[in-house]
Amino acid sequence: MKTLYLVDASIYIFRAYFSIPETMTGADGKPVNAVYGFADFLHQLATLAKGRHYVVAFDESLTTSFRNDLYPPYKANRELPPPELAAQLKACQELAGILGFRTYASERYEADDLIGTVARQMRTKDFRMAYVTGDKDLAQLLKPGDIWWNFARGEKLNPSTTREKLGVRPDQVVDLLALMGDAVDNIPGVPGIGQKTATVLLTHLKSLEKIYSDLDRVAQLPLRGARRAQLQLEQHRDQAYLSQSLARISENAPIRCTEASSKKQPVRPRKLEAFCSRHRFSERMHQRLLST
Repeated sequence: MKTLYLVDASIYIFRAYFSIPETMTGADGKPVNAVYGFADFLHQLATLAKGRHYVVAFDESLTTSFRNDLYPPYKANRELPPPELAAQLKACQELAGILGFRTYASERYEADDLIGTVARQMRTKDFRMAYVTGDKDLAQLLKPGDIWWNFARGEKLNPSTTREKLGVRPDQVVDLLALMGDAVDNIPGVPGIGQKTATVLLTHLKSLEKIYSDLDRVAQLPLRGARRAQLQLEQHRDQAYLSQSLARISENAPIRCTEASSKKQPVRPRKLEAFCSRHRFSERMHQRLLST
């Protein structure tokens, strides 16, 4: 079976920006630290994975996702990227294209949704997925044969080990987030329901829908504060289902991916030379990227 590497670019761009000094600048005197770190990541990934098929997905906006239509406060607690980083995001996308990676970006769909959509389309073409990310939300997409790969930490999960790590199966991750919420993305969840309680609920009742179809049973579960949990669930039913909608990765973004379009293309030497010159990359980095 062929492997498709699906890269959640933003995590690695942000990581580079905050770990490499801003004193690294391009020909225009502006910081290029995020671009440099992302370039190094792409080279390392291609070298280690030795794959033939890659998709790199980018986030374009924190405020215009379709989820903001459902719930305007979605991600409203997040600070916008610093101007020094925002200016480098397009360059990161440009570089990925120069290095031969297929890229996707959208103002309405987040990188997770683009990845989920591509995974759905390519699964029918005899591909298994390798989700290159640090975001455990993407574990909801795991199917037999897939891996979730935190490249920076060298951590890998599969459908079996996801339960050991998160306490639930991949198909329960959405409902876990629906119940406990997600402070990072400003998903409200059910007040008073934390990860431990949510895990117990899903272990015994399997899904959000089954919890609500058998709500009286919650008070009888081996759970501290079970009666209170039942009352909270009762009072916040609509919020739980809203949170489920916010947490579920869309697999229907308006993009198309094929085996041919996901195939890694050769590096474009002239464009890379101009890019490296513009960003004042060392000759050593230039040569490394040529071999990506």
